[in-house]
Amino acid sequence: MLPQVRALRARFGDRLAVVGVHSGKFPAERETRRIARAVERLGVAYPVVNDRHFRVWRAWAARGWPTLALVDARGYVVGTLLGERTADQLAPAVARLIDEAAAAPTPVEGGARPIAVVAAAPVARPLRFPGKVAVSEPDADGARHLAIADTGHHRVLVGRLHDGGRRLHVAHVVGRGRATGDVHGPAPGGSTRADLAARADGPPGAATFDGPQGLAFGRGADAGTLYVADAGNHAVRAIDRATGAVRTLVGTGARRRTAADREAGAMASPWELAHVVGAAGRPSLVVAMAGTHELWRVDTATGAAGPIVGGRGEGLLDGTLADALLAQPMALVADGPRAWWVDAEASAVRWATLPTAAEPAGRVGTLVGTGLFDFGLRDGVGDGARLQHPQGLARLGDGRLLVADTYNDALRWVEPETRRVTTVGEGVVEAGGVAVAGEEVWVAETGGHRVRGRGAKGEEWEVEVSG
Repeated sequence: MLPQVRALRARFGDRLAVVGVHSGKFPAERETRRIARAVERLGVAYPVVNDRHFRVWRAWAARGWPTLALVDARGYVVGTLLGERTADQLAPAVARLIDEAAAAPTPVEGGARPIAVVAAAPVARPLRFPGKVAVSEPDADGARHLAIADTGHHRVLVGRLHDGGRRLHVAHVVGRGRATGDVHGPAPGGSTRADLAARADGPPGAATFDGPQGLAFGRGADAGTLYVADAGNHAVRAIDRATGAVRTLVGTGARRRTAADREAGAMASPWELAHVVGAAGRPSLVVAMAGTHELWRVDTATGAAGPIVGGRGEGLLDGTLADALLAQPMALVADGPRAWWVDAEASAVRWATLPTAAEPAGRVGTLVGTGLFDFGLRDGVGDGARLQHPQGLARLGDGRLLVADTYNDALRWVEPETRRVTTVGEGVVEAGGVAVAGEEVWVAETGGHRVRGRGAKGEEWEVEVSG
């Protein structure tokens, strides 16, 4: 809803007042310091109330996220709406209330009361809210490359690792450092893929992103490409690793809302992606589509894209690919016929056998997680373990899964065969992504504005970004 609220404020100016009420589902979301960080990260420019005890929620009879309430100039609630709405849908009602107030102005009794504001500390680091991180396979000389989604700066950093993974020498800073809409203005109505390319593609210093998240180094025929889940632009982008040039692979730049949007190739908050090389050597991407609770497949050669799992609603339901329900997938890994991902809203780790000629229906199962409102910090086996809104996932060569348990500020091991969950690190501030190479781990510590490394013997370091 944030882009829609921004559009309304731009249209009506100071004739429209906006107040956000944050009624956090997860315990971590009820901490004022975390809310202040989120306000800074998302660029929220209006007051936000921490409704940690759900008092405002109950008083206004809210039934879900988001709930919108329209209040006229006299202070009367004239309507509430459950669910997402566009600025174009809301604008007529707002304009009518403004016109009514101008025609018969009524002084508001009691005047305005100040709202205490808790601001996040300014970020004085090379990175700002980094969301995801990816590490390449070794070059011929054994060197590895690291890519960082510098999400808060709306850019991607790509370079070579040195000093045992402790230093990143940046070869390409890809992105102008401002969101696409901020640089070029809002997307026109009926935006198409060509519109986004014209607005946002180009050489590294001219191209733009909007809150980039997931990253995947291509392999095989795609070895020269880094793929980006450009969440705010609702698109999958491709970066030429040699030049840093950006092109749009799929997506229109606008969020998918209607059947017509779908036909035009629109996506909805792609958050993570994995590069897969099929049995015939044909490369593709598996994409975690957080906005519509789906997994998609994208052909990297043609840009052909579509859902393969989920999409009928939000939930935690196993079964065939067509029957399964997902709940905001935000990280995934894949090895061809199989994928693993985290459903953030269900605090779950899931798996799927992807469609093949032998098994076109596929299957979805759950390793950890029991429902949308079951969460916590508890080690154990299967349904006895608890996570809290995980957003990062990596897979080691021995099959173990490393989970960035974001709202628990922790790293957790998940063993797929036994479903055992073990905590291996705490104090990682709102980690959004993890990547592994051999026995070394790199963590995008979103809330700490840095990337941290962890060695095979448990030693830790902050990656120095230079160049």
